[in-house]
Amino acid sequence: MTTPADFIDRILRAEGTEVRASANADRIGTGLRFYGASVGAVRGAVRDGTRRYPGTSHDAVTALASELWSEPVYERRLAAIVLLQRHLAVLGGSDLTRIEQFLRDAPVPELVDPLATDVVRPLLEQLEEPDATRARRIIQRWSEADEPSLHRAAGLL
Repeated sequence: MTTPADFIDRILRAEGTEVRASANADRIGTGLRFYGASVGAVRGAVRDGTRRYPGTSHDAVTALASELWSEPVYERRLAAIVLLQRHLAVLGGSDLTRIEQFLRDAPVPELVDPLATDVVRPLLEQLEEPDATRARRIIQRWSEADEPSLHRAAGLL
């Protein structure tokens, strides 16, 4: 694990409680592990991690998001979404491929919805041609997909 991901993971674990982890597991369920950190703690961990390890280039942001997403832990995946939200300016149309994989790996609406509405939607709004046309084709493909998470994401856009 890289230092920024390790730092964020340690904060999330420290901020978690068994009571919240159990409540989230009951409410969200579906094959994820839970640390029990609050949404505020997730946002704070990402904020502190990006301040401590300032690497806001495209490659640094997407690599860190992928590393956080790589473990099936709800709070880590939520942290990846928050990270992408904070750094929308460095994202481009080519990042929809990575985001599509995140959506495929997101077994619950609690991850699909913020990824679609808080990352993909503003990303689409900032794209210029020809990237905007390519992105619309990708979203159209999602809307026709048999994969529930892709279909749901497209419907939110």
